Amino acid sequence: MAFLSSFDISASGMSAQRMRMDIAAENIANIDTTRTEGGGAYRRKDVVFESYGGDSFREAMRNALRGKGFTSSPAGVRVANIVEDDREMKQVYNPNHPDADENGFVTLPNVDLLKETVDSMSATRSYEANVTALNAMKLMAQKALDIGK
Repeated sequence: MAFLSSFDISASGMSAQRMRMDIAAENIANIDTTRTEGGGAYRRKDVVFESYGGDSFREAMRNALRGKGFTSSPAGVRVANIVEDDREMKQVYNPNHPDADENGFVTLPNVDLLKETVDSMSATRSYEANVTALNAMKLMAQKALDIGK
């Protein structure tokens, strides 16, 4: 039933945005981490999303012109990958730090607090948009059931 797949679409969006929030929180938590298990300073992580299922716009238009209607499989978004940011690490002069090199420089993570804050806010807004869509679909379903009474 196409109507019920709308719930799955919104749920997939909420799940993806929650993962984005988790990664932003991890980045912020490691903003000063100079040692990791893999060696070296922490590298900022980023989430890559991908869509799945559903017709492309071209296929949807072609089906509409042929009178077939909406024939797509359930669609949504998912986390395709979590990648490390390859931007340059920060170098700070602090010869008293235990992780300082022979010249007194410490390699710090490439995490920018402002960027992580903006990413968190964006993920929150996207999550809220999916909740709003989900609530609208629930209200429509409830109204449809009321009509049947």
